This record gives sequence, C-alpha cells and structure tokens, in this order.
Amino acid sequence: MEGGARRRAAWRVPRVAGRVGRAHIRAMLKLLPFLAVLLYGLALWWFSAWRTRAELDARSTVLADPGLRRVAARLAEALGLPEVRVRVYEIPQVNGLAAPDGRIFLTRGFVERYKAGEVSAEEMASVIAHELGHVALGHARRRMIDFTGQNALRLVLAATLGRILPGVGVMVADALAGLVAARLSRRDEYEADAWAAALLVRAGIGTGPQKSLFARLGALTGGAGAGAPAWFLSHPRPADRIAAIEALEAKWGLAGPAAPGRG
Repeated sequence: MEGGARRRAAWRVPRVAGRVGRAHIRAMLKLLPFLAVLLYGLALWWFSAWRTRAELDARSTVLADPGLRRVAARLAEALGLPEVRVRVYEIPQVNGLAAPDGRIFLTRGFVERYKAGEVSAEEMASVIAHELGHVALGHARRRMIDFTGQNALRLVLAATLGRILPGVGVMVADALAGLVAARLSRRDEYEADAWAAALLVRAGIGTGPQKSLFARLGALTGGAGAGAPAWFLSHPRPADRIAAIEALEAKWGLAGPAAPGRG
C-alpha cells in the first residue's frame, strides 16, 4: 500500500509542477505587452535625446554679447563658478532652455529682443538663472525620463481604453497623458523660478527683473496658451508665477518692487 501511495504521489508531482510552470508562462505572456511598451519608451527616450543633442550642436553658437556675458558672469560669481556657459540656439522663437546634458541656451529670438531694447540684460539674466535652476534641480534629465514614462502611460491607456471606448479611447488616453505631463511641467517651473529668485538675490540683481519679464511674457511670446485652461498648460500663468515670487520675497523679508500692472 505504501509503495502504491508513493507511486501515485510521484506521478502527481510532475503534473502539479507542470501546472505551476504553465501558470508562470501565462503570467509572463501577460506581461509581455507591458515590457514591449517599456522597451518602446526607452527607444523613444534614446532617440529623442540623440536628436535633441544633434539639433542643438548643429544650430547653436557661443553667446558673444558683452552685456549678456557680464550678467552671466555675475551669476557665475554668486554660484562660486569660474563661468556660466550659455549658447544661442539659432531659432526665431523667444525662449530659454536647459538641455539634458546640462547646457544652457537662449534662443536667437530672445537675444534679438534684448538687442532691440525690449528686454533688459537683468531680465535675460533671470532667464539664464531659471534654466540653471532646471539643471541644478535635475529637471532637464528627469524630463527625458518622464517623457519615457508618459509615452508608456499613453500606450497602455490607449490599449485599455481602446477596447472600452472604441474610436475615442486613443484620444482620451492622449488627453490624460497630456494632463499628467502638464502638471509635472508646471511643478518644475515653479521650482526653477524659486531657485532662480534665490540666485538673483545672491547675485545682487534681485527679483524685480524676473517679475517684470513675466509681466510682459505673453506679449514677447505672442500670448501662447493665453486661452487654454490652466490644467492643460505646461507652464504656469505669468500672474501666478509673479505671485509665487512675491510670496518668496515676503518669506525672505524682501521688499521687492511690484511687477507692472500689480499695483
């Protein structure tokens, strides 16, 4: 009897092991679409980083304007650095940007507005300080990682919602992923503004130029996003950014000048 029981038990072991093995395989197969999405996101991240670096290398020059170099030197001194390297990205738009590799860029359109007297050197310094904030706080690199995650989220949502809402699921997924991206971007902008404000105060420039530039930002950039709901915007509204800087001034015990149009 005991021998028969042992034989039956020995016969059941392979069957149980086989069922467990098949269950593991089925579980792995269910994960394959998600792994594929992650690999696709990583491929997009690598390609985007490579394309951005190649574009900036091909279409940028070293900042040569003496006035802008002087205010950049003041920021460098406040940071205890030998210099702050700034390049000019040769596009007509008005913007500043921090590359994932840590380089700081002003667009040619912004530099031309400065040369035309529409923007002061100190206001341009606030742009450089803001982009330095993105680098110091790790935003530039994190945005590339967020880009991967947002694309993965978009693909997963599109696949899921596409089954539940045929025809509109993809659009809903794009909108939801866009909301997540905009929220993360607005948070980064506020953090970079605060970091820049502290640097500008330390450099003896103060927060006045930062606020005055925000007050005119809509006119300088053509009012991009002026009619969009706040939760869809990748950048906070200028008035909200000014209010946040004034809250910092109050916290630091500074009596900064009011921004134009704010009393």
